[in-house]
Amino acid sequence: MAGKNIIEISDSSFEQEVLQSDIPVLVDFWAPWCGPCRAIAPVIDDLSTEYSGKLKVAKCNVDDNPKIPARYGIRAIPTLIIFKGGNVTEQITGAVAKSQIAAAVDKAIA
Repeated sequence: MAGKNIIEISDSSFEQEVLQSDIPVLVDFWAPWCGPCRAIAPVIDDLSTEYSGKLKVAKCNVDDNPKIPARYGIRAIPTLIIFKGGNVTEQITGAVAKSQIAAAVDKAIA
């Protein structure tokens, strides 16, 4: 389940919510059956609160929405992609440390 600051995006809402966003967007590509995805979910929740107003955080269920992962060549989950002005600025694959994700976010919002 996504936290209160996290939006769920779909193939149809991706363009509007992510590519047209005024602020950087961290998209968490995940699936319900993925253990590492569940492991980093609390970290993503924390970041969505800590960067509230400066960063939009979105989750994309790859099972329900196959088009976006295919478009960005996502082969493994979890994959986190930071979009800024509609472009990919950072891509992180795997359940990494919160500090690594935060560093990438800091670069995007600078």
